[in-house]
Amino acid sequence: MINDKSKTTMALQASTIFSLQAPKDISLNEIDAELNQIWQSYGITGEDGGLPSATRATTFTLVVYEPEETQYLLAALGFYNGPIDGILGPQMVAALREFQKKHSLPETGTATPETLTILREEFAKGQRNGSGGEHPAAGLSSGSPRIADEIALRNPCRIIALFPIAGEDEGVKAQVSAYCPIQKQSSSTLICCEYITLSGTAAALERIGGMIPALLIGGLPKFLWWKATPDPNNGLFKRLAAVCNNVIVDSCNFNEPESDLLHLQELVETGVPLADLNWRRLASWQELTAEAYDSPNRRAALKEIDRVTIDYEKGNPAQALLFLGWLASRLQWQPVSYEKESGDYDITRIRFIAQEQRQVEAELAGVPVADVGDIVGDLIALRLSSTNLQADCGTVICSETGGCMRMETHGGAQSAGLFQQVTSLSEQKAEALLSQQVQRWGRESLFEESLGVTANIFKLAN
Repeated sequence: MINDKSKTTMALQASTIFSLQAPKDISLNEIDAELNQIWQSYGITGEDGGLPSATRATTFTLVVYEPEETQYLLAALGFYNGPIDGILGPQMVAALREFQKKHSLPETGTATPETLTILREEFAKGQRNGSGGEHPAAGLSSGSPRIADEIALRNPCRIIALFPIAGEDEGVKAQVSAYCPIQKQSSSTLICCEYITLSGTAAALERIGGMIPALLIGGLPKFLWWKATPDPNNGLFKRLAAVCNNVIVDSCNFNEPESDLLHLQELVETGVPLADLNWRRLASWQELTAEAYDSPNRRAALKEIDRVTIDYEKGNPAQALLFLGWLASRLQWQPVSYEKESGDYDITRIRFIAQEQRQVEAELAGVPVADVGDIVGDLIALRLSSTNLQADCGTVICSETGGCMRMETHGGAQSAGLFQQVTSLSEQKAEALLSQQVQRWGRESLFEESLGVTANIFKLAN
């Protein structure tokens, strides 16, 4: 801990993050005592009044479950398509051996330091060639205050970071730390996040799962950000979901969106209060779609819509599926058929039955794009239209960067009567959306209804 006043002043001037306590290894039974010691040593108003006053976590607890990078990297490079859960299972071992064989490494089936180095190098090559986004495990590390920087600017909180690692079970390693993002407009008060970091194999973390609820701040909201593949049968997940006010996921990172979205629906059916950060990215599209039918004459024409086309960046159809689920739930469409075909474009065709037994056809197209952003599967454009030439319901909405070229040339019986351009969220990264999500909690009925329709679509394929 920094106790020297000159060092502290230098830290304040050199960085927008003040380290009240750098990561410190401790035993599991010393966590509470160590956190209390940090504040006793610092003092609520600093040393002799010379340091800025500091505010301790007083708003909520955020539990973040994030497997280490090996599975993410193997999945990003096409060697692994199983769940992201940090477990060294048969699929993971096979993927490691395949990667090691390709790169003439000893085929151990474990994440050796040499294997991890080459995995990172290969991923970096993909980034330079424009085929990858941000490092898949860059959102949180045990020594990084990045999430605290995003969240604590608004709310001081306690963050419990769980890192399941692939390897031998050597118990659970614990660290504590405290970071204080510095407000640019004023450095008179530090708003601080406390970190508790627990790392070990998935089995080791599950063994100590019973002690994690005791680390949550009593009487305050509790959030679980599950950055792995959602698994209703995961013991640690079930234990944490039972004590948290909100379970947060991000479907843009799902390896198998269909089965993973079905798992989300199973969780909703058991009463888990779910939130999907990817659902938040659809807000602008939903708002513009609703606004397009605000006027009385177009509102009346809503029932005439029977053609829906949605283009998204190829790679993950979750956004497109959730948007279609939202539209169908609002207009009371029931899915009756579902088919897919892969190629240069990933095409999904879904048929619905609307009121009065009208048929509605929807097409989702995964479009290959040269410049892949940080968010896989972002919407590009959508078109709503009708086979009734007299209906005034045609609407095309496009992203700022994607353009409407394919929609404008898309065949159909009716031209679009309204073109709109969606302004993307100013910050779509998970950390920024998370800082908004923790302002609210509980069940989200609109999301649950949309997810329910999406799940019913998938069930048609079984």
